[in-house]
Amino acid sequence: MRNSTPSNPHDFVDKLIARWADECPQLDVQSTHVVGRMLRLGYFSTRMEDAVLERYGLHIGEFNLLAALRRAGAPYELPPNQLQGFLLVSSSALTHRIDQVEAAGWVKRRPDPTDRRSVQIRLTRSGKQVVDEAIVDVLACERQILEPLSSAEQATLSNLLRRLALPIELRDERPASASKGSSEANASKPASRRNVPGRSRS
Repeated sequence: MRNSTPSNPHDFVDKLIARWADECPQLDVQSTHVVGRMLRLGYFSTRMEDAVLERYGLHIGEFNLLAALRRAGAPYELPPNQLQGFLLVSSSALTHRIDQVEAAGWVKRRPDPTDRRSVQIRLTRSGKQVVDEAIVDVLACERQILEPLSSAEQATLSNLLRRLALPIELRDERPASASKGSSEANASKPASRRNVPGRSRS
């Protein structure tokens, strides 16, 4: 494995790939250069944003729930099924998040006037205030993460990531009848911060 120099720094993924090259040189691990870094950046950016949100008594999952309601516009409410689609979590994980932010007074459940069996989740005045304050710090954190890249590089990266994400999103939006079995189960699984990126390949 080549040594890292200031002009040619090596990150964790470089070291991981080098280990695979030593142990299993027949493996094509080119994809790990990209996917491994995407996973690790997601993990570390979540940690950084959680640290920012801690001062508001929030973690990233709760903030994302409040932000989804805030983006919906007045009266800042959505049904649970729409929230679940936005947040990509299981129904039980969503219920837990709603319980947490409701206990803090940031949302309230109210009966759906069009369906007595359902509810709407509405952002309260204090919930709107906390998310409006927190989003400023979250965006500042995101800009800090992207500081090593120029504006042009950020735009290029954004376009490349969109090209990767779009076909996956479109495939995930297929009707349930067209994607039975494991694909349905996987779509409902929440992302877990306990799954440290790179672990499965190391």
